[in-house]
Amino acid sequence: MAEILKRAKPLAVSPLKVSQPVGASLAFLGLRHAIPMMHGSQGCTAFGKVFFVRHFREPIPLQTTAMDQVSTVMGADDNVVEGLKTICEKNSPEIIGLPTTGLSETQGTDIRRLVKRFREEYPQFDHIVVVPVNTPDYTGSLESGFAAAVEAIIECMVPERGEQESVVVGRRRRQVNVLASSALTPGDIEALKDWIEAFGLRPVVLPDIGDSLDGHLMDGKFSALTVGGTPKAEIETMGESIATLVIGRSLDRAADALKRRTAVPDFRFDHLMGLDACDAFTQTLAQISGQPVPEKIERQRAQLQDAMVDTHYQTGFARVALALDPDHLIGFARFLTGMGVEIVAAVSPARAEVLADMPCATVQIGDLEDLEHAASDAQLVISNSHAVGTAERLGVPLLRAGFPQYDWVGGYARTWIGYRGARQALFDFANIILGQHHDTPAYRSIFRPVEEAGPGVVKH
Repeated sequence: MAEILKRAKPLAVSPLKVSQPVGASLAFLGLRHAIPMMHGSQGCTAFGKVFFVRHFREPIPLQTTAMDQVSTVMGADDNVVEGLKTICEKNSPEIIGLPTTGLSETQGTDIRRLVKRFREEYPQFDHIVVVPVNTPDYTGSLESGFAAAVEAIIECMVPERGEQESVVVGRRRRQVNVLASSALTPGDIEALKDWIEAFGLRPVVLPDIGDSLDGHLMDGKFSALTVGGTPKAEIETMGESIATLVIGRSLDRAADALKRRTAVPDFRFDHLMGLDACDAFTQTLAQISGQPVPEKIERQRAQLQDAMVDTHYQTGFARVALALDPDHLIGFARFLTGMGVEIVAAVSPARAEVLADMPCATVQIGDLEDLEHAASDAQLVISNSHAVGTAERLGVPLLRAGFPQYDWVGGYARTWIGYRGARQALFDFANIILGQHHDTPAYRSIFRPVEEAGPGVVKH
């Protein structure tokens, strides 16, 4: 069990953390015909939107209640109600996500009461779902904000047992629910759906950023709402699925809520990186579907095994420093240590239960300065684009993972999970390690005769 080291300073230097409101907004962006509206100042939303646009390189629908100095002191309740009314009238969304920010939380806003007031004043918009969620940015991180939003979506949109007589567990015999954590990229989501469909199952992914933020050109004009994502109608049928697959321990509370409301049995996985995790997930799919493992999955597994043999000279005893959100951190750590990698430093922006199971001695809750101090002997840093300066000062390469990746094209589309994702990750890892040795001078023995050493050798 890893020792969790608390923050030892009153400020963040070279911040690693991405805030909870951004994480919650990311979850809402995985729903179809939806739009998040942060309850806070324009600056809070603007910074989040900049990160989204630079990471995904797509137009991002994101609104704000635009709290100013007057509404911050006198109260911003009207901002929320009027903001919801304006979005409903102008854009006609199916879902509005309403995460709070540090400003509105410090003010003491009761976000659920404001949604109730909106319903009372504008009953004509009752068909539009509004999902309020408390996500102060002075606690937690992107991962916890994302998880809180998924839980709120389930509580607001999935019918509880007894509310609808037609909703029966297992009625849709091939449908499985998938709760996907913030550690999964759009590329991961696409690979995950292919993996499940290979067993003849139909996944309902919540939230499905693999459909809404995968980076595809569209016919027609710009849309003020999300294009793609999990449809509202699909979320309402999650109680009729035969099973729920939960990827990421950060979603345990959301999974508990879904199980309590629907009684659909679930299967939980901390991550899907590396051979052991992939094998466990594949066996679970075979169990749920009652089908043997498809031949193409078996071949992908054999390809990963071959890659493990090909790269073990580079991964064995390699020294790596990690700075990621908890679910991402344990996925990389278990995957790499299974290949003989030594984790010399592990930093998380926020505390989480899963960190106690890290396969290293300590985990620091902190920032990139903490990583820099602990990773003096690292050969490679794995983190998001915030760690570019850290890696440069350490004199080692950076393998970009997580959010945001604003200086790297296509990072959002990268696939890390599954047999194929693990195979490519091993190749990339090995090539980075090999690339560090290009400048090493050739060794020449002092005992070698000068005449055999070739021209240009000075005789002493």
